[in-house]
Parts: sequence; C-alpha cells; structure tokens
Amino acid sequence: MATEWSVTLNTGAKMPAFGLGTWQSKPSEVSSAVEVALRAGYRHIDTAAAYQNEAEIGQTVQKFLGDGTIERKDVFITTKLSSFDHDPDGIENACRLSLKNLQLDYLDLYLVHHPRAFRKGCVFANMTEEDKLGYDPERMAKIWKAMEGLVEKGLVKAIGISNFTITKTENLLKTAKIVPAVNQVECHPYFQQPKLKAYCDSKGIIFEVYAPLGSPQRFGKGEEEPDPLADPVIREIATKHGATAAQVCIAFQLHRGLVVIPKSVNPDRIRENLKATEVKLDTEDLQKLKALDKNFRFFKMAFFGKSTDTIEQLWDTVADEAYQLQ
Repeated sequence: MATEWSVTLNTGAKMPAFGLGTWQSKPSEVSSAVEVALRAGYRHIDTAAAYQNEAEIGQTVQKFLGDGTIERKDVFITTKLSSFDHDPDGIENACRLSLKNLQLDYLDLYLVHHPRAFRKGCVFANMTEEDKLGYDPERMAKIWKAMEGLVEKGLVKAIGISNFTITKTENLLKTAKIVPAVNQVECHPYFQQPKLKAYCDSKGIIFEVYAPLGSPQRFGKGEEEPDPLADPVIREIATKHGATAAQVCIAFQLHRGLVVIPKSVNPDRIRENLKATEVKLDTEDLQKLKALDKNFRFFKMAFFGKSTDTIEQLWDTVADEAYQLQ
C-alpha cells in the first residue's frame, strides 16, 4: 500500500513525500529495484539523465502501467537536466530524450540538476578546466525560460531545481515567470540546512532531500567522516521505536515536512526504508535529532568548480549567511 505522506506543490499537484532514489543504481540493478519498490507501495521514482538508467526505469514502470497494476496518474516520476545540456536551445531535446528513455508522455517533475555547467561532449574522466563552464546567472535565466516552455508545451507538469543555494535561487527568481516547485538538496541529521529550508518555505518551494542517510555507499567517502547511522542518539531513538537507524533518519525528514528519496538496490532495504513512514517520532525525539546538526556537507562537489574555486565559493557560503530571511 502506498504511503500517505505527501506534499502539495505550488502547481497544486500532490507529490508523494517518500520515494526511491536511483543515483549510483546501475542499469543492471535498477530495474529490479524499481520493481520491488513499486510492488512494495512506492509511488515516487527519482532519476536523472546523468544517472544513465532512465531507459531501464522506463521499461519497468511501463511494465506496471501496461498490466494495469498502477495508473500513470498514481506514479510520480522525476528526472533532471544534465549539466552537460545547459544550452537553452537544447533543453527541449534533452527533455524529449528523457521522455523517450522513460517511455512517458510527460514528466511529473523536471529539475535543473545543478546550477553549474560542463561543456557538452566532454568526457568527465578527462575533463579540463576549459570544460568547466561554471555558473552564469544570465545563462541560467535563459535555461529556466526554456524549462518554462516545457510546461507550456505539456511535456512536464512541474519544474524545479537541485543543488541551488539561496543566492542562486534569488538570482533565478529575478526573471522567472514560474517559481521552482522543488529544490532537491543534500540533507540529513548532520546537515539539516535550516536556513535554506526556511528560505524555500518562504518562496513556496518544496524542500526535497537526497542522501537522508548520509549516503554511506557514495564514492569518495572519507574514512574520517561522521556516520549518522552510527550515531548513538539516532540508535537510541531507533531502539525506542523498534526501528532501524536508517528508518529514524528518514522519518525525521518526513516529520519536518520534507520530501525524502533514499536510494537502495537491496530488496530488503527498499522495503525496510518504506517502513520509515510508519515510525512516529515524538517532540523529544525531534528535539534530540535537531540538536545533532553539524553543518557537515558530504557532497562538496568540488569537481564542478575550477582549481581556483573554494568550496565556500561553490556553495555561496558568505552570501547565504548574510541573506536576511523575510
């Protein structure tokens, strides 16, 4: 049975607040993962052109639609515009390719995956400084205009952003006709981003969470980095509720009113994560979890910047700290 947790987008559409993330889910694994998820009750699947698994997800979703197990209106599909496709004149083609891969007539949500761009056609493993085009607010304004055109043409129901700071969102809103429906960002007990969440709330932008468990399997993980799943407070709360640490991390974000998309290809973990929607945290639990915030960003994404860019510059740390919430 599908979870009852949901949010309402600024379009008026309902979005399931719990879904399956598919980053690092290999094409050979993602089909079975999506099948297990849909059979378990998931009704929200998140992917991206950059994940290179849209086609396999599309085949699996189509299987469920074809046999009548689910109806199109009951499954929420999100994908994302790649940073290799930041050409305003090519946005529609990029979207249509994702639709073709996913075997869909429309997307429920289409996100700009990252505000920074790479030169189209370059190879990530051999990327040079010249291939990193960076962030240009004027180019992004044109990209967003093209994204708005996708809504007008009925190719997407809603558009949004991912990995956008307050500063970059403010720049976008200067010319945007459509306010982003969603901002999908890193968020977990050690990186709760309360100011960015408050900002998004003030603009009617839904705050969506990736890496709610701290992405323990991510590439480039440092041995000395803290692990939310091993935190004694989280484990204590898990024991109290007869739950796992992962379920507590997911439930925490749901109780904050956020959308959560934990990733897994393990059938047992997929089902286990869904059970997080049944964990009822009390006020004391939420206060203890809130107190765990370390402002610790796991996904620094330094590869998006040039060698001269600092992490603080990439994430607009100074400007965002200076921003006064209304």
